Amino acid sequence: MLLLLLLQISASCLWLGRSEVVTSFESSCPQFFFRGTPPNEALEPESPAWICQRYKNQYYFATLYDRKRYIPVYSAYLYEPGSGTRPKTWLVEPQLMGPTYPKTMEREWTLLNNFNVSLEKLSKSQAVLQDYKNLTGLNRGHLNPSGHHSDSSSRMATFTLTNIVPQNEKLNGGAWNNYEQQTMIRSTQDCKTTYVVVGAVPGNNYIAKGKVNKPSHIWSSACCVVDNNHRKTWAVIAENDKNEVQLLTLGELEDVLTRLYGRNQVSLFDRDCPRE
Repeated sequence: MLLLLLLQISASCLWLGRSEVVTSFESSCPQFFFRGTPPNEALEPESPAWICQRYKNQYYFATLYDRKRYIPVYSAYLYEPGSGTRPKTWLVEPQLMGPTYPKTMEREWTLLNNFNVSLEKLSKSQAVLQDYKNLTGLNRGHLNPSGHHSDSSSRMATFTLTNIVPQNEKLNGGAWNNYEQQTMIRSTQDCKTTYVVVGAVPGNNYIAKGKVNKPSHIWSSACCVVDNNHRKTWAVIAENDKNEVQLLTLGELEDVLTRLYGRNQVSLFDRDCPRE
C-alpha cells in the first residue's frame, strides 16, 4: 500500500513538472519575471491556477488564474512588439479540466469534437466563448495584448480566454489602448529587456449569469532593464467603467493594490526594480 502511494506521488510530481498548469512559476516558467521573481502571495485568489501559457509546445507567458471568478489575476510577459496581423481564433486551456487533457492550448471546437469533452465540463473549468456573447458596453479585454509580441505564434498564444477579462469597451479601445501602444513604445526606448505584469482587481459585478467576474480595476506595471546597473519602472491603473488611465510609480501601484485587496503588502517585482 505504501509503495503504491509513493508511486502515485512520484507520477503526479512528474506530471506537474512537465505540464502547463504548474505548482509554481519559479520552477516552471521563471523567464517571464525579472530575476525569476513573480508577484507575492498578496494577490493570490482562493482557488488559483498557475498557468505557463503553452502554444505549439513552447511557453509564451505566465498567468495566475482565478478558478472561482473565471478571470486572470495577472499575466506576465516580456515586451517584444513587432508588426503582424491580429489573430481571430480564440483558445482555451484543456489542463484546467485535469491532467489527462492536452498540455497546450486548443480551440473549443477541437476539444468538443476530438477529445469527447462536453461544453458543460469545459465551462466548469474556465470561461468559454459563450460567456462573452451579447455583452453591452463590455468586450474581451486582453491582459497580455497580442500587439506586444513579434511573431504569429506568440500573438496567437495571447488569444486564450484565461488571459481575458470583461473590459469596458471605451476604455479598451481608448485610453488603455493608448497606454498599450503609445506610452509603452515611448517608455521602453532605452530598455534592453522589459518585464511586464498586467492584472485585474475582482469587482462586485458579473457577466454570463453570475459566472464571470467583471473587474473593478485593470492595472499594468513594467520593470525595464536599461543595462547591468540601471533599471526603471512605471505603472498605470484604470477603473473599469471609465475611459481614463492613471500613471503611477511602481510603489504607488503596489500601495493602491494593497488597499484594494485589503491583505498583505503587494509586491509585483523583485526588490531591485525601483519603486519610485
